[in-house]
Amino acid sequence: MDSTTLLAAMVGAAIFGLLATVVIVRRSASAASAAAQESFAVSTEGMTRCPSCGMGNLVTDADCSSCGKRLPG
Repeated sequence: MDSTTLLAAMVGAAIFGLLATVVIVRRSASAASAAAQESFAVSTEGMTRCPSCGMGNLVTDADCSSCGKRLPG
């Protein structure tokens, strides 16, 4: 194998590696934005977040303490 063929193989491998990296980064960013768009979950400190205004409320509250709207659950 001469040096030109070896160089072409190395360039091809580098391009393949860069493309794979771009795909992985985009997939990670897409998964992170999808997780951010999901509904709010109950926190570990016994709080639930209002889907309307984002205010933290106690799990036992039926209505939001900030906007007064009904809380899910």
